[in-house]
Amino acid sequence: MRISGFVVRIIRQLFRDKRTLALMFLAPLLILTMLSLVFSSEDYEPKVGVVDVPQPLQAKLDLDDFEGYENKDEALSAMKDGELDGYVTFDDSKTPDITVEGSDPSVNGAVLKKAQTLFPSQSMKLSDRVTFLYGNEDMGMFDSFGPVLLGFFVFFFVFLVSGVSFLRERTTGTLERLLASPIKIWEMVLSYVIGFGIVTLLQAALISWFSIYILDMMMAGSFFNVLIVIVLLSFTALTLGILLSAFAKNELQMMQFIPIVVVPQLFFSGLFNLDTISEWLSWVGPLTPLYYAAGALRDVMIRGFGFGDLLFNLSVLAGFSLLFMILNVAALKKYRKI
Repeated sequence: MRISGFVVRIIRQLFRDKRTLALMFLAPLLILTMLSLVFSSEDYEPKVGVVDVPQPLQAKLDLDDFEGYENKDEALSAMKDGELDGYVTFDDSKTPDITVEGSDPSVNGAVLKKAQTLFPSQSMKLSDRVTFLYGNEDMGMFDSFGPVLLGFFVFFFVFLVSGVSFLRERTTGTLERLLASPIKIWEMVLSYVIGFGIVTLLQAALISWFSIYILDMMMAGSFFNVLIVIVLLSFTALTLGILLSAFAKNELQMMQFIPIVVVPQLFFSGLFNLDTISEWLSWVGPLTPLYYAAGALRDVMIRGFGFGDLLFNLSVLAGFSLLFMILNVAALKKYRKI
């Protein structure tokens, strides 16, 4: 009898916590739906061009699925702009040469496979005639996914630690005492961001250094630029974690934000090819900080881009941080009693 009564009390307690119920029943459905949409998408169709095809070959080759370019410079420019994954050129001996964008090994393979369809009756080994714009033939999947995973783990741990730490400030009464003092709310938010930010800077430097120099992750650009991206991403995760902690009553509720806020970002960060995701779902990516951070990290680590090429992504990350700080100030006003 005592056991049954205790069981009933636990069930009633759970059903009073609507957020826990949503986590148990709705969050798994959301994540499984996203996984289904990502993994059941169609195979990626690479965008391949042909450059200055010799007149004798034009009648023999099936060029319907290939974009034609007049010269290499035009095709190269299109590839740098993301309009092409690779292009085929022909020298005087009519032997094809292939140039691939190179930042994704799976896409490189798809380009080679499509280029081979131009010569179905020939046994020439096109893989021996490939030039890489970025990366190289030894580039592995870890090198391709590494920048995305680096950004994700930094975002995840900073979000979790900052949110739980700020929540403890509330539950232990520290925040209430601070709000009763003459300090302005925006000053308090800025102080928290700077304080956590110093530790975050050290964490970002350690994780980036370990990934690149110990795990031997591909690094074509400047380590300093990687550090800038990671730090800005960390500040975004930091301010978002503090913001959401204002709506949590305990650490369990703070953890409940992870499958709703953090995990879905991984699906739209470039770990999976966004061109294969349904159009009605792909719009989510540009609304998430990790989308821009992962893009910037791949630009630096794989493509070797400089600081000037990263300004757009860095500006968006800084904008996210500023937005979350403003929302933090608004959210904390409800706790000020005076």
